[in-house]
Amino acid sequence: MKKNTLCLLLLLSIFSNAQEKKSFTIGETITIESKILSEKRTLNIYLPEGYSASEKAKYPVIYLLDGSANEDFIHVVGLVQFFNMTFNMPKTIIVGIANVDRKRDFTYHTDLEDLKKDYPTTGHSDTFIRFIESELQPYIEKNYSVSDKKYLIGQSLGGLLATEILFKKPNLFTNYIITSPSLWWDDESLLLQAESLISKNVKTPKQVYLAVGEEHPTLIKDTKSLFEILDKHKDLFHTTFKFLTKENHATILHNSLYEALLVEFPYKEPK
Repeated sequence: MKKNTLCLLLLLSIFSNAQEKKSFTIGETITIESKILSEKRTLNIYLPEGYSASEKAKYPVIYLLDGSANEDFIHVVGLVQFFNMTFNMPKTIIVGIANVDRKRDFTYHTDLEDLKKDYPTTGHSDTFIRFIESELQPYIEKNYSVSDKKYLIGQSLGGLLATEILFKKPNLFTNYIITSPSLWWDDESLLLQAESLISKNVKTPKQVYLAVGEEHPTLIKDTKSLFEILDKHKDLFHTTFKFLTKENHATILHNSLYEALLVEFPYKEPK
């Protein structure tokens, strides 16, 4: 009896140990109070394995629009971690900017009545850009060990915002990954102003990756037009354009980001 009891206790102990659980996390979530936006904003932040806050360790930062936990943050983190592991991409911090009202934050002013009707909160990208410049980036630079390399990733309306920043505040980022940008906004006025904005604002070279899939014909046309504009200024924009014919508006972001990182960090067979 004693022997059977001992065996039972041993089995229970093994089973109990096998069921032991602990949390698995890929980042941290913080909330900052924005005076510019007059609201609290949530940031999802991924710190790479071995992250060190020492003065010697400096990490590039990816700023991800549509960076909520239920949007693009998790799969983008996984892709970057894969490039850290398999390619020669340096370990990188990711800052996912969770949305409150993306139509408000990602679009600039329009006088078109149909757009104002369909997007009643629209037209405040200038305020959101000020938030990025004056509050978000200073917060990240103060609290994390970062290098001067800063990426911006935006798709659809996020791609519209990324293009606006590229033309109006280009020095906020060094690398722009723009997928399926909604340049149709306001009758394509951003494209129409592109040359004058480039002449006025862009002084130092930027890395730009553009992608579009088999999507609405206007989306394809406008993305190609954006590439043609940037390609005329090779001294200011080092631009890569990909037409991903197997992707649609819903599927393109992940694979376009994979292609964008592959351009910068091509795979090399280990020696």
